[in-house]
This record gives sequence, structure tokens and C-alpha cells, in this order.
Amino acid sequence: MIFTKEGNTTIVFQENITLNVFLDNLNKEYSKINKDNIIVNLFSFDAITANDVLEFLHLSNNHRALKKSFVLVTNKVSYDDVPEELCVVPTIQEAKDIIEMEEIERDLDF
Repeated sequence: MIFTKEGNTTIVFQENITLNVFLDNLNKEYSKINKDNIIVNLFSFDAITANDVLEFLHLSNNHRALKKSFVLVTNKVSYDDVPEELCVVPTIQEAKDIIEMEEIERDLDF
């Protein structure tokens, strides 16, 4: 599991494993990054579906309850195909933009 920290945001990336193993590893390592906004880069997974993305829902909900952003990045699943609680965008830059907007909203108590 590869962590790249940029300010108060950590980008998580993994190569050459299954999505289930990746999610297990992310849950095990979560305590190391739970104080940051999190971007999960899913580009290394060739075949990912909306059902696969739903596996992140529990972790996303818990992280957002801590008043931090949790964004999944993939261009294989549309944000229209997942519940509103999950934030899915097609690029890392869009994930960073979402986090910036959510930080502003939190600062303004929206």
C-alpha cells in the first residue's frame, strides 16, 4: 500500500492485488491516516464496478463522521451509479478540488 501525503490529504494507491485485499489493507492501515482527508486511487484495478465501490461505503461514512473528506478516484464507475454518501470522481485533480470545497464548507459550518 502506497501513501502519498500532500498537506492534510493522503492519497492511497496499491498495485497488483485484488480489491478485497486492498480494502482489508486499507482498513488495517486506516489508523495511520484517519486524521487526514483521504483520496483512494482505484486506477490500478482494471475491472471495477459500482458494487465494488460500495465496499468502501462503511469506511467512507465513518471517515466523513470525523469531519474529513473521503474521495474515490476511478473513471470506470460514474458517480450516478453509487449512493450520494460516496464521493466518486474520475481524476485525482477533481478529488483535490472536492476536498478543497468540502474544507471551505466545514470552515463555514455548512
